[in-house]
Amino acid sequence: MKHLLKFAVAAALAGGLLTVRAADAKDVTVTGTGACAKCELKKADSCQNVVQVKDGDKTTTYFLTGEQSKAFHKNLCSSTMKVTVSGKATQEGDKHMIAVTKIEAAK
Repeated sequence: MKHLLKFAVAAALAGGLLTVRAADAKDVTVTGTGACAKCELKKADSCQNVVQVKDGDKTTTYFLTGEQSKAFHKNLCSSTMKVTVSGKATQEGDKHMIAVTKIEAAK
């Protein structure tokens, strides 16, 4: 019975944290250099799309997630290109993330 109570409390806390994280997500559209985090940037253990956005001297790297990003990966795994990405932006620690709803080559 104690284990069940601990599990219920942990699930309630996790649910509350996930709700807060979802509320923090902002709709964004960014344009920058798209690349593979593993093959091009050596910042990941497995292939994942990223987009690097320059703002003056500062460059922000957004790690892209979701099915739209995975489907576009063949365009970025062995080369870089300018892309426009739309989706929900969040931050996990120091890591900027975008749950992609649309990704395309920039015009």
